Amino acid sequence: MVLFQALCALTELTLGLMAQAKLGVIGLVILSAVVIGIRARNSRLAVGAVVVFVFLMTQA
Repeated sequence: MVLFQALCALTELTLGLMAQAKLGVIGLVILSAVVIGIRARNSRLAVGAVVVFVFLMTQA
């Protein structure tokens, strides 16, 4: 359980740093929306944010 939480935190940190390097503040806001959507079990928010995030990453 602790290993899983540490892995999730490391993944979130890595994705956040990558998004900040390529997209700046907008990338962090979108990545935060993904995490909030997953934790709130709101699939529409999470999927929509992932789609926007992937689209912006392909344009960067």
